Amino acid sequence: MATYIHGLPNWPDLIWDQNALAPQLADVRHRQGRLVGRLEAMGFGDQDEAVLRTLTTDVLTSSAIEGEVLDADQVRSSVARRLGLDIGGLVPADRHVEGVVEMMLDATRGFDRPLTDERLFGWHAAMFPTGRSGMHRITVGAWRTDATSPMQVVSGPVGRERVHFEAPAAARLPDEMRAFLAWFNADAAGGDPVMKAALAHFWFVTIHPFDDGNGRIARATADMALARADGSSRRFYSMSAEIRRQRDDYYRILEATQRGTLDITPWMAWFLQCLGRAIDGAQATLGGVLDRSRVWEKLRGVAVNERQRAMITRLLDGFEGKLTTSKWASLTKTSPDTALRDILPLVAAGVLVKSDAGGRSTSYALASLD
Repeated sequence: MATYIHGLPNWPDLIWDQNALAPQLADVRHRQGRLVGRLEAMGFGDQDEAVLRTLTTDVLTSSAIEGEVLDADQVRSSVARRLGLDIGGLVPADRHVEGVVEMMLDATRGFDRPLTDERLFGWHAAMFPTGRSGMHRITVGAWRTDATSPMQVVSGPVGRERVHFEAPAAARLPDEMRAFLAWFNADAAGGDPVMKAALAHFWFVTIHPFDDGNGRIARATADMALARADGSSRRFYSMSAEIRRQRDDYYRILEATQRGTLDITPWMAWFLQCLGRAIDGAQATLGGVLDRSRVWEKLRGVAVNERQRAMITRLLDGFEGKLTTSKWASLTKTSPDTALRDILPLVAAGVLVKSDAGGRSTSYALASLD
């Protein structure tokens, strides 16, 4: 049987090379500072929009990492309602979506409250309101019991599975989680809180205390630690989005580290690299928010109907292909003549520009926002 890190003497006394990671940590902290500086120059409305985008992306991508696809409109609506934001066009969200959003928001908005087993049980129960994961009934709101088999992370077809990791036996969980929570809730003792987020993620997912949902809750604990590092519940960058982009590398570094020694320097370095890219991605998100703000500023004083508002939002979110009057009519369920009457005031206001082609080839696009 393979020896995993949790079976080594002195577990969980994990170590890493501080000197080797110092330049990387300093670079991440510098990027965080630049992001904060840019945020401070934005209005509260733009900040709210950035938070809404970030949290929506975080919920969607953390689930997508595990192969679960949530409805984006439901997630956005659920986040907006819980943040008290008026975004228009809210749609009902099913209880599973509401549960995942509730967990993510509790982790970040309640970053200054202790993390306890009861709080973790609440997160888990919110994620699995039916008591099932897919077709299978699972233990919800409690540590796993390993009643039928050891907790393993496997891939491959039945009969030819590959075991990537086997978690500590269920009998160890009370002691394992007691040690983890005591450490998580203690002061950083001089250590950098960003490094604490990296360690929290790895430590929790290695204990793997639940029947399902361990990856998502591990990422939520890391986000909670990062909120503590930032001293703010307002999230402007998404680690889950960047992990989703590097999903294969994420699983490879986890597996290699869980099969390695107590020196987890490679994992810590990977986490810092991922965090740096997440912060860079936030800069792009803020750019999109500012573009949106400039568009609506151009339309101040212009009467905009619901069709126009919906189509402008669609263009800002990244419309694929060319926008013609017939496509506008189809998407808004109106006539081509009405579509043209919607479009022309937006051209006059400088929000849309008309292509040089004439006749049926005429199309429209967002004007340059520089």
